[in-house]
Amino acid sequence: MSGVEPDYTLHGEAPSVDDYCRLRVISGLSPKSREAALIGLPNTVCGVTVTLDGKAVGMGRIVGDRGCFYQVVDIAVDPAHQARGLGKRIMAALMDHVAAEAPDGAYVSLIADGPAKHLYAKFGFEPVTPDSIGMAFRVSRT
Repeated sequence: MSGVEPDYTLHGEAPSVDDYCRLRVISGLSPKSREAALIGLPNTVCGVTVTLDGKAVGMGRIVGDRGCFYQVVDIAVDPAHQARGLGKRIMAALMDHVAAEAPDGAYVSLIADGPAKHLYAKFGFEPVTPDSIGMAFRVSRT
């Protein structure tokens, strides 16, 4: 590159189903089926998609009940576009939504994988251990 940063555009919407599935896989998140994405994406409380020349290169979402609980999910940036502040821009947009829309006392959570915890800490997220631990259950139909 010639030292000029690409012109990324941030959109206040969830990605398309195809972009969602693609970005999860290439960024190292667990794959999700197209069928699951078709069901899940319309339930987005707040979505952000970053594009470059019309192609989605980053995303993030908030899901929840719009009152008591919000969960930050699907923070993903195409590896070819990482280390350019896109994750920070995505998180800032999501947290702006929380600041503007979430009622007092709402609980905002996320699961931090690896070094992403450093990004999330910049937005006020703290580990909940030892008082609480994250737990998960994955549905398997096989």
